[in-house]
Amino acid sequence: MLSSFLPTSQLVKARSGLSILSSLFLLSACGSSSDDSSDIGYIQLYNASANAPAIYMTVDEDPEEDSDDEIERTYTAVDFTDVSSRNELPTNSFFVDLGWQSEDSNDHDDLTIIYEQEIAIESDMINFLVLAGDITAPSILSYNIPIVDDEDDSTDDLFNLRVLNLHANFDNLDVYVSKSSETFNEAELLDSSAYTELTINHKLVQDDYTFYITENGGDEVLFQSEEVPFQYTSQYVLAVRENLGVDSTPFVIDVISSSSATEYQQLGSTARFRAYNAIQLTEQLASYEGEFDLFMDTADQEAIIESLAIGQFSDAIATAYGDYSFALTLPDSSEQLLKNHLVTLTENADRTVFFYASEEFVDEDGDGDVDENGDGIVDEIDVTINSLVVSNSSYQGIYQHNVNIVNLIDDEDFGSVNVYFVRSDELIETAEYKDTIAYASNESMLLLNNTYQVYVVAKVNSSDVILATQSLTLDEDSAEQYLILTNDESSATGYTMTFAAQKPQT
Repeated sequence: MLSSFLPTSQLVKARSGLSILSSLFLLSACGSSSDDSSDIGYIQLYNASANAPAIYMTVDEDPEEDSDDEIERTYTAVDFTDVSSRNELPTNSFFVDLGWQSEDSNDHDDLTIIYEQEIAIESDMINFLVLAGDITAPSILSYNIPIVDDEDDSTDDLFNLRVLNLHANFDNLDVYVSKSSETFNEAELLDSSAYTELTINHKLVQDDYTFYITENGGDEVLFQSEEVPFQYTSQYVLAVRENLGVDSTPFVIDVISSSSATEYQQLGSTARFRAYNAIQLTEQLASYEGEFDLFMDTADQEAIIESLAIGQFSDAIATAYGDYSFALTLPDSSEQLLKNHLVTLTENADRTVFFYASEEFVDEDGDGDVDENGDGIVDEIDVTINSLVVSNSSYQGIYQHNVNIVNLIDDEDFGSVNVYFVRSDELIETAEYKDTIAYASNESMLLLNNTYQVYVVAKVNSSDVILATQSLTLDEDSAEQYLILTNDESSATGYTMTFAAQKPQT
């Protein structure tokens, strides 16, 4: 139908596999599309497997030959929910394989191959490959999508859209669409899609839209998208997949173009956060005894988190998405440690808020001397309570895992640390996995399953100083990890590292 935003009474489904206004279809049938075929086709990979690592796609004209004029290409790896570029190839038969990097090298011969198939690249067609399901027994779906090259698309500001249902728990679903300024009452049925079915093509006017999902034939809205803009004359696939975020809606959608995939959440979906207390005891905070209460608004009368101790996470708090003004107080007290700290929780977000203290030497007269009486002790130290908001990983990989390093070590001798993940056949100097993290910031990295000796090293003048070390073992059952670095006067070195799951374990 779509009469609410394409101004005519009905849509008709043409034999050509297009859904379009009757009048526009007549123009198209009269030759607005180019009939000139080429000797070029395309291949594109979409990774929709939630526990898959980044996937490499290799196209080889003949795996048994290695001549210079033969086509053999390994494209950039594609992460979960991402898509490759629409890669151009001459019309021919090619052997295509998909693999992941299980060792240090990403050379094709070193990849672990999960799929091999000979496919035909056809003129003016996109071979759209989708990796779906569990990576241990993956489903590789292949769709041939004609290139749309209608002159009227540019003239009339149209774009082309297909729907792909990749939610395994919904054998069939309906997708409705309205202008973003309208509601479900004004929405029209775009199409129905069975599981793994790619629908026919639909032409819509370039605009901002809202998409709605119901069960097939149902009228209960299970998902209403954020505003989705379409600003270009192009071809898109709207992929419906399982929501792995915190909201109760079963769906999210990816809008896939020729080179990117953009995720859209349920409009107004719930968010979630946890708090972590990294505020160390210090004589400058004389009344602080290692615990705080947290208020989600400075004006709130009741704390949402009570007596959170040093080195502890709070329970996860589900709340409406939005901007919040966090405040901390001493337990059962009106004395504030922090107030008016902005924490933004976007739709479907899952975040951790780290609270920590930073020290600053006071130089009252601005002469650069913080020890005016020369007794070897800093005259005055100001302590400020701060917050660092970090997004928890939604990655569900089994072959590799996300480790998010949070550096809260406050030291006048260095402003950053180096973290090394050293395997049994490596030294710190030769470690493949390493990163530098500035104070009061975080860096995320993916590590293959293995056992690592983890070293935290700082550069003090010309010396490399080991601040902390600990063993880490990752396997298929491991959770995504935080590596939290803090000052710790009880430690032999004065510093400590803590590993913790990024999400509450159920």
